[in-house]
Amino acid sequence: MKNFGFVKVAAAVPTTAVADCSTNAARIETLMLSAEKAGVAVTVFPELSLTGATCGDLLLQGALLEAAEAGLQRLVDVSAELQGAFVVGLPVEVRGSVYNCAAVVSRGQIVGVVPKCYLSDSGASNEKRWFATGLGVVSDSVCICGQCVPFGSELIFTAENVRFGVEIGADLWAVVPPSSRMALDGAELILCPSAMPALAEKYQYSRALVAQHSARTMTAYVYASAGFGESTTDLVFDGAAMVAENGKVLAEGERFAIKEQLVVCDVDIEYLRSERRRSTIQHGANFMEPPMTTVAIELPQGDVKMRFDRAVDPSPFVPREEQQRAERCAEIFKIQTLGLAKRLHHIHSSKAVIGISGGLDSTLALLVTVATFDLLGLDRKGVIGVTMPGFGTTGRTYNNALRMMEALGITVREIPIVEACRQHFKDLGLPETDRSVTYENSQARERTQLLMDLANMENALVVGTGDLSELALGWATYNGDQMSMYGVNGGVPKTLVRHLVGWFASQPENESVAATLRDVMATPISPELLPADEQGNIAQKTEDLVGPYELHDFFLHGFVRCGYVPEKIEFLARRAFDGEYNEQTINHWLTTFVRRFFTQQFKRSAMPDGPKVGSVGLSPRGDWQMPSDAVSAEWLKRLTKR
Repeated sequence: MKNFGFVKVAAAVPTTAVADCSTNAARIETLMLSAEKAGVAVTVFPELSLTGATCGDLLLQGALLEAAEAGLQRLVDVSAELQGAFVVGLPVEVRGSVYNCAAVVSRGQIVGVVPKCYLSDSGASNEKRWFATGLGVVSDSVCICGQCVPFGSELIFTAENVRFGVEIGADLWAVVPPSSRMALDGAELILCPSAMPALAEKYQYSRALVAQHSARTMTAYVYASAGFGESTTDLVFDGAAMVAENGKVLAEGERFAIKEQLVVCDVDIEYLRSERRRSTIQHGANFMEPPMTTVAIELPQGDVKMRFDRAVDPSPFVPREEQQRAERCAEIFKIQTLGLAKRLHHIHSSKAVIGISGGLDSTLALLVTVATFDLLGLDRKGVIGVTMPGFGTTGRTYNNALRMMEALGITVREIPIVEACRQHFKDLGLPETDRSVTYENSQARERTQLLMDLANMENALVVGTGDLSELALGWATYNGDQMSMYGVNGGVPKTLVRHLVGWFASQPENESVAATLRDVMATPISPELLPADEQGNIAQKTEDLVGPYELHDFFLHGFVRCGYVPEKIEFLARRAFDGEYNEQTINHWLTTFVRRFFTQQFKRSAMPDGPKVGSVGLSPRGDWQMPSDAVSAEWLKRLTKR
């Protein structure tokens, strides 16, 4: 797979000289050369960028039309020495009618000309006065700059690494934009030359529209609008430029800049193809329509290892912005709460049993359970929190567990498991000094047995505490902490669990338990199945054994959500965690992730019910259906190749 499926694109905004095609062509040429130097495969310029979008009735003047064609010829000649493709706006006369067009130029050729379909005739814009509509113009041709080239609104330009289409300005605002049909016919990239005037709140609306449309069509969308230099007789143009991908804006230019801009970004075509393979919405959706006209084009592959123009988020499950993160936590907490409320209501139970270790996962499950009882109007005393001290329980986690339960006003039970486990070891013939997996797992299973039996006694439901990351790695004891009657954390990745607990602690009404919750958040992650050190501190730290959860959550998102191959996950991880983990460390833990993800599927195949809360779920009943005996060899060998 070349370049990991990335294609480098750019939105270019030159300064404009109204009706001066020669000057405009020179400025576009400068940006073309800059894009080529940056390794860009496809660059889009604004609508009518060769003439300016504010020429008015001059657009009907033969002199301007001829000058625009001469300017295009100059750019065609320049492109002969370049590798990329360029989308340039200009008016084009075809059989006595003038069309607002985008010409696709590549390697000394005009590959195709696309006319604008939806013309405005309201407000300060009166496009119907000057232009004919491109609607219905299909599979035609036009002679321009001495070339006879495809002309029409239904062209798809196809290269080895991407298929792209072009729509102009207000076409995006149509009820059914031309790009919708392009996407259904296989276009993964949409380029939009525009000339959108700057009006209060208009940019926010346009930005949201671009992002939303890229999500609906599962495309990358590159938008370049006219900027400084356009006539300000009645309007101002802000030079908006952005790149969006499947609902997310990846890169933006500076609005109201008086200098030229080139917004460069690598878009992930492989990810979009993976999304489409999983989507049932697009399957067969366009078979009743005649196919669009395909135009072959050659684009440079580039090398993302040499230059990569894209920010990589090291925490894909956790929003960076504080307010958005708080909103995400509040929404997820409500999903967890409502899921548990439905289950309790369905089984007519007013009691829940939950094991409280003083760690993050059981803390979040406890908070969700208490909130659920409040939502249902049930007495919190119906929540039975059970602390079960064992061989590895430390004073810190034990005391935090007790303090939380007391502050939240639930029923507290303490059932030590040491003597029961010793009897079990004796029955098995396991030496007291043994520290094998049997020693560890027997404790987890003893705790689960106690919770299940206590739930039977109380006619209660056992609430599970294991999270999504543990399920992915199989970091749970089969028929131990892997099992419950309803798992409220099964859809929550470990990197988000901490933020959910922190969010709960930050709410004013939870002040009484906030200090304890913050100490829980600061406690090392551990199953506490091996004895503490000589100072009584946690000796068994999960991340020392299985790897950093921030890496594993990054791997999980790339593998399940994006469908990436291991070497692409590794490539992105190196950039996301540059300066934190070296290449060898990332490769080691990614190998661990792949190996464990495959070998531990049998635990997920038997996982209890629980709510999905985000874009990744591992429920065997729908989100992730995988045989428990699938072989990981094809994935692992990709990580050993160097």
